[in-house]
Amino acid sequence: MYLKKVDGPRAVALPDGTVMTRADLPDPKTRRWVASRKAAVVRAVEGGLITREDALKTHGLSGEELDAWQSTVEKHGESTLKATSIQRYKQL
Repeated sequence: MYLKKVDGPRAVALPDGTVMTRADLPDPKTRRWVASRKAAVVRAVEGGLITREDALKTHGLSGEELDAWQSTVEKHGESTLKATSIQRYKQL
């Protein structure tokens, strides 16, 4: 079996005990960002699987966009990444 050489770890253990690998990340060509894909990127960055710069470059995100996702998850949890929930929590 051939493993592609990558910078950084191939897998990390998250605080909840689950293991996240690079295969769990959304496709770099993703255009439609649903809550589960946003959460996967946030978990990968916070868990040390990928760097912030890698996330921005690979997924074509702006720094402000990723910061908003991270602060929303930190304050209110991953379920608030849904488009309908964001409006509700922005008012708080």
